[in-house]
Amino acid sequence: MVPLHDDNPVRSTPTITYAILGLNIAIFLFQCTLTSQGLDRFLQTWGMVPIQLTRSFGGSLRSPLSEWITLVSSQFLHGGWLHLGGNMLYLWVFGNNIEDRLGHLKFLVFYLTCGAIAGLTQWFFDPLSTVPTIGASGAIAGVMGAYILRFPRAHIVTLIPLLFFFTTVRIPALFFLGFWFVQQAVFSLFTLSNHLNAASSGIAYWAHSSGFLAGILVGPLLGLMGQPRSGLRP
Repeated sequence: MVPLHDDNPVRSTPTITYAILGLNIAIFLFQCTLTSQGLDRFLQTWGMVPIQLTRSFGGSLRSPLSEWITLVSSQFLHGGWLHLGGNMLYLWVFGNNIEDRLGHLKFLVFYLTCGAIAGLTQWFFDPLSTVPTIGASGAIAGVMGAYILRFPRAHIVTLIPLLFFFTTVRIPALFFLGFWFVQQAVFSLFTLSNHLNAASSGIAYWAHSSGFLAGILVGPLLGLMGQPRSGLRP
């Protein structure tokens, strides 16, 4: 299922959402200019490498702050066009409404916080991995968690493949996002029970499911459930 758009209008221009989209795309285009060795160094430096974060908590690194920064910087790195495109599509569909409710600054804090919590959770379940954890999916999962909490009855226009053709259906956010979360939670438990990690599965499922829950918890703390802000254009 591919979300195309929702039927949930906004009252303000989502400038932070646009800025995050642009920054992710710009950084990925920069990644495309690097050699394979240069890209590997870049991802090792700015991606969240669990074993390095583990060492930083143990005090064995000379500069632990540089590793903690990767909990944020890793949110703007991607491993390919499909990885980037999927994340940016979900941010485009769901981010504007959450920014509209929280306001620009609070949305930025919310987004980065959810991404950092997602990264820490992935580290917790795989602390010795040497593979960089990268991608905006943890932060965007937080946006999706906030969305299902605040707009469960909004409808998502969704593209669905049926054999040799495609069709679109309108699915309530509660079911669309609820199904996505259950899927990620099941895969998370599967990787745990089968002793798989992000390197072997290729996907940081724990970051997805924990980011979603972080959005549900952090959003209300920042005013997600309050009344729409005044002074906005209808």
